[in-house]
Amino acid sequence: MTHQVIAKTLIVAVFGYLVFGGSQGAYTRSSPEGFADLAEKLAPAVVNISTTQIVDRDRTPEIPKFPPGSPFEEFFREFFDERGENNRDPQQRRRRRSTSLGSGFIIDEEGYVVTNNHVIEGADEITVTLHDDTRLDAKVIGRDPKVDIAILKVETDIDLPTASWGDSDKTRVGDWVVAIGNPFGLGGTVTAGIVSARARTLNGTYDDYIQTDASINRGNSGGPLFNLNGEVVGVNTAIYSPTGGSVGIGFASPSNLISRVLSDLREFGKPRRGWLGVKIQDVTEEIAESLGLDRARGALVAEVVGESPADKAGVQSSDIILAFDGKDVEKMRALPRIVAETNIGKDIGMVVWRDGAETRLRVSVGELDEDEVVVASRSNRSGRRSPQRKEIDELGLVVAELTDDVRDRYELPEATSGLVVVDVDGDSDAAQKGLRPGDIIDEIQQTPVETAEAAISVINQAKKLDRRVVLLRVQSGENVRFVPLKIEG
Repeated sequence: MTHQVIAKTLIVAVFGYLVFGGSQGAYTRSSPEGFADLAEKLAPAVVNISTTQIVDRDRTPEIPKFPPGSPFEEFFREFFDERGENNRDPQQRRRRRSTSLGSGFIIDEEGYVVTNNHVIEGADEITVTLHDDTRLDAKVIGRDPKVDIAILKVETDIDLPTASWGDSDKTRVGDWVVAIGNPFGLGGTVTAGIVSARARTLNGTYDDYIQTDASINRGNSGGPLFNLNGEVVGVNTAIYSPTGGSVGIGFASPSNLISRVLSDLREFGKPRRGWLGVKIQDVTEEIAESLGLDRARGALVAEVVGESPADKAGVQSSDIILAFDGKDVEKMRALPRIVAETNIGKDIGMVVWRDGAETRLRVSVGELDEDEVVVASRSNRSGRRSPQRKEIDELGLVVAELTDDVRDRYELPEATSGLVVVDVDGDSDAAQKGLRPGDIIDEIQQTPVETAEAAISVINQAKKLDRRVVLLRVQSGENVRFVPLKIEG
């Protein structure tokens, strides 16, 4: 071999090492040659779940209405009579059996099975079918509708294969994943794809979905999403589809969230979540500017629940929570999940933005009461005299101070303080932001206001600081929110 050939060979070898091996190899990993070995190993732990529900019909099917004497009227009457709907016992007519299919997987040899809550919700009978077609009756141990998860229990002497949990936090966009389930009742179906996105939200408070393009269809719900190590990194829960079939957008609840909930369900029969005791809203660019924050981030505290952990820790309305238990809160929607996953009773640190600077607080996390509903009391008095109106031109608002007559007129509790909105300029930013007569403004720029003069003074101070937006705390009925308004003029 000549020296030139040797040199070219070395160059090619070095290039190949840098691209396909070496320090850059992680970015150019080839796809797996196949998933057969993985599927053979994992499939036995995946089960089919069928449910039966006895459904009560509200009434007997009605004969379509046609003009009297119409031939169609007679035709449909004969049709229903032939079917026997009008001759059948009323109790029999009102009851029928409804069935549904889904997926699940076994998590330990004692017979605990994981599936989605919506797969078994309302079921009178639940049957788990194993990989070898063995059918077992199952009972519900616990379920959590808010993260759409349920845990079942089957009794058997069979040695049950199990699936193991993986760390969903280590799953990256672009990683290969494998879904196994029961789409359309076709059990033992294996599909593969990649993680398309992370931290997706749909409609739930605690949503943190893994998005995948692995084919997921009806019946896959409750089945596992595996990584290439054969570990469960998600529970297939939902799809996005205009047609009802797979279009390459599926969602799986992450294993780290689900395994924690399941632990509570097994031990207590219900989920146990951390509780802070605040009502929060998004921090917009306008809100960030009005409070002197560098950019839109965190969760804005609209209201603090009395005697809650937040109240005892000194959290105040209009604080922006920037970090909780060492975790940055970039978006408002992240805070409920972070708090919920924190151990109950744990003493943690939190960082809030208050009066233009960061403030550090300590809070002992409480337990969320899922059934707790806080309802504000309302008086039933009727108004008498018209309120004294005062204009705040800079905001396009007309307000009134809270005298006894004003409280009567707007049926406000004695404890209510602030200014009541009596009119809104239709062309103002206030109108666009949804302010309406009857709303209460109790703070502007984190400063309590009970007179129009006090409100105007706060606005003038903001103008001196070159603020183009001021932040109002607004009570609309039982709801409290912060509204950023542009300063006019």
